[in-house]
Amino acid sequence: MASQANDEHGRMQDNLQLSPFDRTILDSLSANIAILNRQGVILETNRAWRQFGQENEIQEQPEPIAINYLEVCDAAAKQGEEAEFARKAARGIRAVIAEELDEFTMDYPCHSPTQKRWFYMRVMRIQPPSPYRALVSHEDITPLKLAEETIKVRERDLEAKSQGLEEANTALKVILRQREEDKRMLEEKVVANVQQMCTPYIEKLGNTRLDARQQAYLEIILEQLNEIISPFLQKMSSLNLVLTPTELQVASLVKAGRATKEIADILSVSTNAVDFHRKNIRKKLGLSNRKTNLRSYLLSLS
Repeated sequence: MASQANDEHGRMQDNLQLSPFDRTILDSLSANIAILNRQGVILETNRAWRQFGQENEIQEQPEPIAINYLEVCDAAAKQGEEAEFARKAARGIRAVIAEELDEFTMDYPCHSPTQKRWFYMRVMRIQPPSPYRALVSHEDITPLKLAEETIKVRERDLEAKSQGLEEANTALKVILRQREEDKRMLEEKVVANVQQMCTPYIEKLGNTRLDARQQAYLEIILEQLNEIISPFLQKMSSLNLVLTPTELQVASLVKAGRATKEIADILSVSTNAVDFHRKNIRKKLGLSNRKTNLRSYLLSLS
């Protein structure tokens, strides 16, 4: 008799009666909601839960009431791509029922044949004085997940573009360095060609008898050539080197690879004079007590 009384008391506890007001509130919520007893049996659901079942052709029975939701999760955990999520949900519900957790939440996919969907699951206990109840809700978070996926795709695109820009910037720096090197080599070649192929003959021509017009033409040629080789002279000036015009000429010829005797012939001076100028140049360059080759040093200034 005592056993029958306990069974009857248990059935009465599981008989969940909602007032019209409670029912209205429950049905007004957008989340899919079910109320479970301590064994995991569904005692009540809201309109959203029932509608979701009908729209997705979930075979429950005429009504989802009295179905053991834990058994449904356990069955889903044995098969399908989303089995791991079903196992996790079952563990979470049992942990809340056993009062090991106050609340359990998780995101999970629930894709249909026609669209991708994600839901947010939340399980929590309904506090006494009522008999033990657990509330399970599933909220559709598909728009949020789709937005997150869009953001991730854009972040990957931006990262790829950033990497591309960085690689392009590196390549551009290489090109610019090469351009500067090419420019330096071109200037050296121009200066060398002028000093080796033009200056000697112009200097010799200047030592001949020329009429006024010829002398004017020669001066014009010298001015133009000086403009051509000016980058080297400007480099010398930028180093605040106080060189005389003759020392600049000697330095240019040394840089062009001319020997002392050749320079003397070109400038119509003695070799001693050239050596004197070379000594002054070395002193002004800070090379007096160093074994550095003058021509190598001058080439490094270009």
